[in-house]
Amino acid sequence: MPTTVGRRMDRLAPVQRGTRRIDRRTVVRSGVVAAVAYVAWLAIGAFGRPYNFFDMRIYHGAVVWWASGNGLYDFIAPSTTLGFTYPPFAGLVMLPMSWLPVAAAGSLNALASIAALAVVLAALLRPIVDRLGWSLWFTVGIATPLAVAIEPSRETLGYGQVNLLLFALIMADLVGLRWRAKRGTHHDTADSALARYVYSGAWAGVGIGLATAVKLTPALFIAYLMITRQWRAAMTAIGTAIGVTLATFAVVGPESRTYFGTVLWQTERVGAADMTANQSLAGLLARLYDSIETPGLLWLAFSVLMLALGLSRAAGARADGDELTAFTLVGLTANVISPISWSHHLVWVIPAIIVLADAAVRRHEASRGLSVRITGMPPTGGVPALRPPIWYPALTGLRHGLGALALYLLFLVSPIWPYEHQLPEVSHYQDGLFGALMENSLAIALIVLVAALPWRPGAEPAFYHDRLVRAAQLAGRR
Repeated sequence: MPTTVGRRMDRLAPVQRGTRRIDRRTVVRSGVVAAVAYVAWLAIGAFGRPYNFFDMRIYHGAVVWWASGNGLYDFIAPSTTLGFTYPPFAGLVMLPMSWLPVAAAGSLNALASIAALAVVLAALLRPIVDRLGWSLWFTVGIATPLAVAIEPSRETLGYGQVNLLLFALIMADLVGLRWRAKRGTHHDTADSALARYVYSGAWAGVGIGLATAVKLTPALFIAYLMITRQWRAAMTAIGTAIGVTLATFAVVGPESRTYFGTVLWQTERVGAADMTANQSLAGLLARLYDSIETPGLLWLAFSVLMLALGLSRAAGARADGDELTAFTLVGLTANVISPISWSHHLVWVIPAIIVLADAAVRRHEASRGLSVRITGMPPTGGVPALRPPIWYPALTGLRHGLGALALYLLFLVSPIWPYEHQLPEVSHYQDGLFGALMENSLAIALIVLVAALPWRPGAEPAFYHDRLVRAAQLAGRR
């Protein structure tokens, strides 16, 4: 008996030693994640601005005012000229926070936004880390604080905005389109009808519809779905947006009539176009003309051009099997052509950075594989095998990697604020050409991304399964 027990303990010993190694590795990785989070916190303090949930105070005050029996759009925040500017459906969604103090509502919104961002990053990074053999939780643990530190995220959290939550709703539809493309691999083996429905991706479009009902700019994603003939998702998005809007009319008719009849058209409620925080094309043109208002015809002409460019490139990315880049291009295009795109609206730079970084890795991997194949060729007829320069594989993908790094650093540092100016007191050219470039740097970056963001053929196929099935059916008929 003692001998048997000793043998069993010997067999268990390697497992225990391996467990200890795994535990040590987990501890080290957890320390790295904590260190990155601390550095991100320091970066927010260094490059961010003082935050006090300014926008959340307006939303909170408006819904408290509304809950007290007053008109939602009659509220004006104390010491400001600002009121509630979202559709009434958003007011209904925000109404429960009237039961909380404003600081608690802002903190709860920040926690929910960070959690939503982490979930989105997990969904976006999952195909990449699976391909590279990385740890998902470790990668997301590093990526989340890095993403929180940049201008759109920290402004969203600090002001109490909802951009990251809307971003998550739209990206949920990207996941739904993925699952639709892979149907037959998950939902057929699911235990319940609900799970089969979820994994089927048939609900794709609901997130875009809800986001459109809260804020009108996500409607551009509906146009993209229609252009790319994703009719089911497009009809789901349209039905969701119209459905919740009509339901809101039934519940709060006076506010709905006020919003769609008057408030929607009162652009002055939002702010002046030339304000530094407005990093849209309209804001860029207003500052270049050193005017409070945007030159209308010029803005319209360039907006139509950017709209056509952005949607055509998004359709091209999808046709090549990169749905993530397609969604990113649509989001960036919406930021560019919107009359007002505050810096906290620009969350679409987050997937743009991911796309650029992954493009760099993919090109580098492809180059290494090509180098191995070429250098491994046997000489033919006395001619030595072709050998590319030894530095060539190392530099392949470098420009995409540098682009991702430069884009991240630009939105981390956010050089618009040291050169912030406000008409009529101070000209936007007060600090010369360099100051004007810095004040418009984020808008310029968005325009460049719409025109030049690369896509990764076959990286995010949201329709290849259907295409392969149809091709097989046609081959069978022949």
